[in-house]
Amino acid sequence: MRRVQVFNRRWVASSAEWVDHAACVGGNGKMQMNKRPNFLLFITDQQRADHVGAYGNRVVSTPHLDALAARGWRNERFYVAAPLCMPNRASLLTGRMPTAHGVRVNGVSLSAQSVTFVDLLRDAGYGTALIGKAHLQNITDLPAAWRASGTVGEARRDCPGTHYEREFGPLWRRRQAVAKDEPYYGFDHVLFVINHGDDVDGHYREWLRRHHPEAESLVGSEHAIPTPEIELAQLGQAWRTRLPEEIYPTAWIADRTIDFLQQCAEDEKPFFIQCSFPDPHHPFTPPGRYWDMYRPEDISLPESFHTSAPRPPHVRWLHAQRDAGKVPKAGHAAFAATERQAREAIALNYGSITHIDAQIGRVLSELARLDLDRDTIVIFTSDHGEFMGDHQLLLKAPLHYQGLIRCPLIWADPQVGHREASQALTQTIDLAPTILERAGVTPYNGIQGSSLLPLIRGDGSRARDAIMVEDESQRTALGIDARLRMRTLVTERYRLSIYDGAQWGELYDLREDPGEVINLWERQEYAAVRHELTEGLMRQMLAAVDTSPLPTSVA
Repeated sequence: MRRVQVFNRRWVASSAEWVDHAACVGGNGKMQMNKRPNFLLFITDQQRADHVGAYGNRVVSTPHLDALAARGWRNERFYVAAPLCMPNRASLLTGRMPTAHGVRVNGVSLSAQSVTFVDLLRDAGYGTALIGKAHLQNITDLPAAWRASGTVGEARRDCPGTHYEREFGPLWRRRQAVAKDEPYYGFDHVLFVINHGDDVDGHYREWLRRHHPEAESLVGSEHAIPTPEIELAQLGQAWRTRLPEEIYPTAWIADRTIDFLQQCAEDEKPFFIQCSFPDPHHPFTPPGRYWDMYRPEDISLPESFHTSAPRPPHVRWLHAQRDAGKVPKAGHAAFAATERQAREAIALNYGSITHIDAQIGRVLSELARLDLDRDTIVIFTSDHGEFMGDHQLLLKAPLHYQGLIRCPLIWADPQVGHREASQALTQTIDLAPTILERAGVTPYNGIQGSSLLPLIRGDGSRARDAIMVEDESQRTALGIDARLRMRTLVTERYRLSIYDGAQWGELYDLREDPGEVINLWERQEYAAVRHELTEGLMRQMLAAVDTSPLPTSVA
């Protein structure tokens, strides 16, 4: 398509002046404004950084993500704000730590009073869409497991008339009307996929019933193709779905993203699209050929799986549960796995990742076909990682090994081009200010992240000296006799983790011990390092204290 650059004078109210905006006239004769970039954010759910080919994995096939990294910028040390869906997704949208935005654990909805960077993009004239997994509100009816004794009610209330049931799975499953608050945290266009695997709710399930009513008898473990050879299937953590690849939730999310891109091509407004896949995640149900694309027998286990070094108390507790024959129930709690189970999980996880990569390729192909690629910044990241056999563990828990808290981050900007991979310490909260700055939108008070544009443009090599990861649970866990709460500090060399109610902690030298096998917490020769890092963690916690709202006056 031939494109001719022209200029259009436009009044900008915020600066009270006329500005020349570059525009492009394509072969369809439509004028497309490209002064402000478009954004297409791909996010997966539970994907480690080292489960992408561009990050050094030589087994999993991710050609489209690898190509994206080859033409963009890749961050090697991108960490979560919290290794849980709801807290970290709220941090991504607000640029704030969980203790600031209030979503400390899964099951606490992001307050409707919260400002997100998507709100600001929308106010600035962007078309905004979220397609797939959101998980900003509660999706289950499970009651909270912990409440301080002798209390009633909560310390704060939300504004009257606010609904927090847009993602509430039981309502969707019962086909009841769901109250709609628009925009949804800044998103004008929302299509939900709620939960994981093939048996999900939301707009996807409505579409499936309407267009493929026979498929209702294909989803779920009770309708799966029998796989007696798969140990994880016996635990309820995997099943071979009968749902065809082309109508599996991952493909549907890509289809609807393509639909929205086609609408954007007919509009002059810039856009921000969050294309959000609920896979890879347990239960592992990659469809069709992706189920046995990778064989457990061919999978290598992490070096930490067979280490003879002493394990920290909470890992020993998980191993003791397994060794005592206590079979984990199907759910989300981490458990100690056998070699076979770990290999199965990695192989099936790779299948899901390759399926997602293929769908990302379809979306990017359509982006190019619509001639939107030269004005669109493409971002790829994940919600958090997974143990995937690290220290014989599967799933996730408040155990901050690198496989859980370190995620991929790829930023492909057509105006910047390829940059060398960065080793700078960055975090989920940095995405909001980075996107706002690149869009030319002023951020709000209370954002705690820092823009990564200097790193992306090659104007710097570091963003900060350390990052903090927050983690809280509704329950006692891992043999710790208290509601589990912890904080982690990661520096260029070390990782320090402290647990509320425990007299022990974790300290690892990531340079000498990248597998985090040797816990240095009790070693006298590292006492000074431990004290220095503990002080650093205290300062990070102080820096995370909210500064919003500002006072309206001095009393």
